[in-house]
Amino acid sequence: MQRILLTGGGGMVGRNIVERAGAGRGIFLTPTSRELDLCDYAKVEAYMAEHRPDVVIHAAGLVGGIQANIAAPVDFLVKNLDMGRNVVMAAKAVGVPRLLNLGSSCMYPRNAANPLLEEMVLQGELEPTNEGYAIAKIVTARLCQYVRREDSRLDYKTLIPCNLYGRFDKFAPQNSHLIPAIIHKVHTAKVSEQDSVEIWGDGTARREFMYSGDFADAVLHALDDFEGLPEMTNIGLGHDFSINEYYEIAARVIGWQGKFEHDLSKPVGMKQKLVSIERQTTWGWQAKSSLEDGIAKTYDYYLKDYLG
Repeated sequence: MQRILLTGGGGMVGRNIVERAGAGRGIFLTPTSRELDLCDYAKVEAYMAEHRPDVVIHAAGLVGGIQANIAAPVDFLVKNLDMGRNVVMAAKAVGVPRLLNLGSSCMYPRNAANPLLEEMVLQGELEPTNEGYAIAKIVTARLCQYVRREDSRLDYKTLIPCNLYGRFDKFAPQNSHLIPAIIHKVHTAKVSEQDSVEIWGDGTARREFMYSGDFADAVLHALDDFEGLPEMTNIGLGHDFSINEYYEIAARVIGWQGKFEHDLSKPVGMKQKLVSIERQTTWGWQAKSSLEDGIAKTYDYYLKDYLG
């Protein structure tokens, strides 16, 4: 049974990975932030030296939507940078043979042509609203490449997922991403009998959101075919939706029939962020959940587990 150290095991992605893995996949080590401070290098190296994992999945990170990134750029840069560096360098120091780093499509330049190809990383200016987070993710991905280049025995690779949502997500407005924020807003409008919901911007910006259970499947597929996985690989759907369409589909799933009002003074980020899935397709994986199904599962979690 391989020993798998999963950082961020209590987060949305981590919890989906453990849930999807089930029994027999391996022994998952999922220390909480209290049990292991990933910002403390000495503690990270000591933990890995003691437990000797066969593979590390680095899924931990400080994450949030536009509001959170704009409000705390120092934390989004420094904390994510510290965690990424410490995990990769500690794994290198104790000789962990395989490491799967989870990046972000925020790593791509703001004005790059879509779909976004992996080789476009560091080829242009980043989106200002989440630049700190993106820089930290880029550095960690590059560090994995450098380690692999220096020592062929250490197979350190990066998956770059499109935007994610799903069960175990964060729904509080101050730190939620687009889809959980929409679910929370539309549900609140439904129960309070509001006749309108506000959308930031004109709603024409396009985003690609994958159900987190599907991304967990991609991670597990990577564990099964680590040798065949390219050094840096996008994980996406191959298509996207407008912000307006996400609101409309969520409203239909939730059963709210009000109207939408646009606040053109609010920031909206990049106009489009669609990743290329050429490498992913060649590798032999694709997502299975439709947007409607994914939102329905997420809304069910929101009602039963988040609201209680």
